Amino acid sequence: MTALETDLLNPDPAVEAKKYKLKRLVQSPNSFFLDVKCPGCHTITTVFSHSQTVVLCGSCNQLLVTPTGGKAKVAYGCEIRKKGN
Repeated sequence: MTALETDLLNPDPAVEAKKYKLKRLVQSPNSFFLDVKCPGCHTITTVFSHSQTVVLCGSCNQLLVTPTGGKAKVAYGCEIRKKGN
């Protein structure tokens, strides 16, 4: 008998995070919601991580997030916090 090189019941979290979302042991999305704090007026705006539109601050119209091909890019000076788990 030969031993398996990887443990299928307890996979390494670092290896699982790099896998495609449908190939993981437990399927989970790559996207999430963010709380973005405006550097000018300090209001908090909730933004999707893969946003496809430019997001401006609701009170001072300062640029918070710009879209890219995948994940959105947070503007310089903005503080972010991942929502949920």
